[in-house]
Amino acid sequence: MINPPYYASDSRYDGGMKYQRCGKSGILLPRLSLGLWHNFGDVNSLANSRDMLHFSFDNGITCFDLANNYGPSYGSAEETFGRIMQSSFKPYRDEMIITTKAGHDMWPGPYGNWGSRKYLMASLNQSLRRMNLEYVDIFYSHRYDPETRVEETLQALVDIVRQGKALYVGISKWPYEAAQSAYNYLAARDTPCLIYQGRYNMIDREVEKNGVIAQAAENGVGFTAFSPLAQGILTGRYLNGIPEGSRASIGKFLKPERLTPQLINKLERLNALAGDRGQTLAQMSLAWLLKDSKVTSVIIGSSSVNQLRDSLGCLDNTTFTETELTEIDNILSD
Repeated sequence: MINPPYYASDSRYDGGMKYQRCGKSGILLPRLSLGLWHNFGDVNSLANSRDMLHFSFDNGITCFDLANNYGPSYGSAEETFGRIMQSSFKPYRDEMIITTKAGHDMWPGPYGNWGSRKYLMASLNQSLRRMNLEYVDIFYSHRYDPETRVEETLQALVDIVRQGKALYVGISKWPYEAAQSAYNYLAARDTPCLIYQGRYNMIDREVEKNGVIAQAAENGVGFTAFSPLAQGILTGRYLNGIPEGSRASIGKFLKPERLTPQLINKLERLNALAGDRGQTLAQMSLAWLLKDSKVTSVIIGSSSVNQLRDSLGCLDNTTFTETELTEIDNILSD
């Protein structure tokens, strides 16, 4: 059967999605963005990927977060997105913020990794071809390269914007001092850093402790959080053991030994608190991030439309009492 043409929902901006200004820029980002790290590669169903992308856009998610090596296999998430861009999203391109990154392993040899000018520019050219795009809205340096002069990496970002291949640039997972160098260098060349992307969730608060979130705000830079559910730990999925097919059962990104009895006990207590708030544990975990105005957007992953629907439910309640915040901290510090 031929799939019917896609027409975006007329009410896509009338629902519960909220938008927040990204740093000092003119860009508003949805509080929830969709990440294509997993479940959109060539090992996954194209139909399911298409359904999730359509559902996201129909519900006000306008930012789609990719990288050159997302899949699996490498590049295939961008290829999936490119196919859907051609078949259904093309009329809505100007309503979307599409991002990609380069910095991690992508192809063999000395020029397919890290932060050289050659790698960043070659990678973006490949990404644009895979996604059937003339430009991306945000191009990230995916990680800091300690072996390449920071000026080389940053000047490549500047030139990418000047060439019209990206409208804005960002950095991801850069350490504090290097991030400040990036903010200064890019601002001095009229290509200010738009956004910092970092790992952040209730369990992993390193970007709070090392000052990265506050630093971004002080420099007029937005912050977007990835891994908001700690690879699925901050959901109800592991409360009754390790399900077959889950990330912990595979053991590649989430080791089963991390799910200790002590951690499960904490998750049970957090789940009870979420229930008192009328939320699932995943919804409360996302809402906990969104309570902070310094967090511009939170990147959610999904394997199904139903998971996306549950995640979107977090927007119904993103406020916490001081008692609730104290209880969360006490649970996690026990």
